[in-house]
Amino acid sequence: MAESFELIDMKLSPAKSVVDYPQDQRIPLMKSRRRRRGDTWVVSVFVIIHIGVFIATMLVNDCWSNSHGDCVLQPLGRFSFQPLPENPLLGPSQSKLDEMGALRRSLLTENHQTWRLFTFPFLHAGLLHLVINLCSVIYVGVHLEQEFGPLRIGIIYTLSAFVGALVASLFLQNTPAVGSSGALFGLLGTLLSELVWNWKFHSNKISAIASLVSVFVCNFVLGFLPYVDNFSSIGGFISGFLIGSVFLLNPHQQVAPNKGGLIDYSIKSYIKLKLKEMLHRPLLQIASLNLFNLLLVGCLVAVLYGININSYCTWCPYVDCIPFTSWHCKDIETSCETMVSNAQLTMTCIGNGNYRVFPFTNISRARINDLCNLIC
Repeated sequence: MAESFELIDMKLSPAKSVVDYPQDQRIPLMKSRRRRRGDTWVVSVFVIIHIGVFIATMLVNDCWSNSHGDCVLQPLGRFSFQPLPENPLLGPSQSKLDEMGALRRSLLTENHQTWRLFTFPFLHAGLLHLVINLCSVIYVGVHLEQEFGPLRIGIIYTLSAFVGALVASLFLQNTPAVGSSGALFGLLGTLLSELVWNWKFHSNKISAIASLVSVFVCNFVLGFLPYVDNFSSIGGFISGFLIGSVFLLNPHQQVAPNKGGLIDYSIKSYIKLKLKEMLHRPLLQIASLNLFNLLLVGCLVAVLYGININSYCTWCPYVDCIPFTSWHCKDIETSCETMVSNAQLTMTCIGNGNYRVFPFTNISRARINDLCNLIC
């Protein structure tokens, strides 16, 4: 009787296929089992660089002196922010963003200042942009770096930032744009590729997707505000997904034969699964690498030829901007007439007739352009 029961158990056990991974062998996507101290130095370095660049930007902006005290949080003095109608993200003026290396169509295509492609990914439009962006980078980047190492994540971060700058250059208007979100969205694209290709090895798929979507939506909505470029985010996300598919297309754990079933059945299924994985991964990696190279080279050539996609796409600017009372999404040239009398500066917008009187006269030409954009 004992032998009969053993035979029945052996016949029933193959119903558990080797591709059904036990729950205890799966790992949470955002909770690595292999975290080691010191594995997050790449993300830490980038965060420190971003903070340092923002501090330098605010020092150069010097709202207290350049805007004659018309600032938000005046007690901060030199670190105070431009008025909210001018910059709702608590940041510098347009002219100072230009001075620090923001992208603008005229500066890139007419003046050929290609060096801005490398400063653009390190600039933030304001304090709110800085805090939200870096918190998201830390949340996503720390996990990825602990899971896959600093070298791969550093390469993904850098390439995503650069491709994001190239994509943004194809949709530029004559207002300064910053694109630090490109690298963040590259990490989000990498996280998505890791989740898609290693789907069977994760136990918290729903919470991982919810986290990814939350960070994506929050930062993309932020891109509708002035100076934050959403096209760099789109380019970074696509490049991050493609590069992640090349570097991270490896499961966390090895699949072992099902010891509870018939030996012949388990070994055959295991061998078939391993052969399928060996053939499947290189093809996906090669395809992803080719697509990334096509994206990189195509965007680079388009930027060098000065192509402006907005000339062919009337609705594209609204991917990056939502009109509001304090700003518009139209790419128009602004011009103002200035008149000085009784230690006052009167500026009148030629386009709409709006005017404003300022209680000072000693301001730079760049600052006059800032105020003209605000009036028009």
